[in-house]
Amino acid sequence: MIRIGNVTIDGDVALSPMAGISDSPYRQITRRFGSAFSYTEFVSTEQIKIGNVKSLDMFRYQEFERPIVFQIFGSDLDTVVKASEIAAERKPDIIDLNMGCSVAKVSHNGSGAGLLKNIRLAGTMIEGIRKRTGLPVTAKIRLGWDSNSLNYLETVKVLEESGVSAISVHGRTKAMAYTGFADWNAIGEIKSRASVPIYGNGDVKTYAEAIEKKKQFGVDLVLIGRKAIGNPWVFGKIPKQLVPWIEIQSVILEHLNLMLDFYPSNNDYALILFRKHFIKYIENTGFPEDTKRELLTVTSVDEFKDRLESVQMDFKFLETSEIKNENINCETFVSLV
Repeated sequence: MIRIGNVTIDGDVALSPMAGISDSPYRQITRRFGSAFSYTEFVSTEQIKIGNVKSLDMFRYQEFERPIVFQIFGSDLDTVVKASEIAAERKPDIIDLNMGCSVAKVSHNGSGAGLLKNIRLAGTMIEGIRKRTGLPVTAKIRLGWDSNSLNYLETVKVLEESGVSAISVHGRTKAMAYTGFADWNAIGEIKSRASVPIYGNGDVKTYAEAIEKKKQFGVDLVLIGRKAIGNPWVFGKIPKQLVPWIEIQSVILEHLNLMLDFYPSNNDYALILFRKHFIKYIENTGFPEDTKRELLTVTSVDEFKDRLESVQMDFKFLETSEIKNENINCETFVSLV
């Protein structure tokens, strides 16, 4: 059990924030499966400040998702602090400052991982958010901009001095993006020196591996990102490989129905958004290829459901494949269809 300000977090593993993935429908699924709390997708403080409806809608959540953490990003102090005040009106439990996004148009403008080059500004942002909102403030960082600027210990020290309540650490540099391997030794070093809770993030594929990382490196909690897509079972003790098809099928339909409720429209918008989740749910299950192609092109929700429910499988999972690094980043998930 972790205390983040006045918020109690009970659990060992949580869904990492991912744009295009960690919206309310999927957060609801993962909370039910054991994710300890909920991060929103990251939202631009500039868009919050000007009242952009689409951006503000990314803060929608259900009470069931609590503790709920609103993640924001920005490079201008006044904008970040003002935006946090606007966000706080929607009553999150915690606000998180993104200092880890490696996408060029975010980080090269001084936001996301760009703040690793200006950690004093990041510290001032955290102090301002905390004082303006009265909420606990956390931050997500990387180890540094590149291998020649591994400033993670200095970053943590500045953030702690600014009143940060917890820090999540992705064990890569900005330059690495999602290539190579996360450095868990560095994450462990941070934990050994930090005075606030530390969450570890990077390359964790299973619940068992998350628990082992927690024990080995002493982190307070482990975040799982890419390997959680289409796999909410990763937050529990029974791996997806042991789950019968009928249960996977049921969760697919549950997730789709939540998306239809969350993204109401007169067309197939929610179904199209759901495709990126669907392909991960059925990955390595032996799902019929012709049916997969059909379901990725249908535009009728009823047709999708009828066709999916007609699929009967008694299968063993195939060898697990890797999500290609270039297909996902903190800004967007590019569909594999």
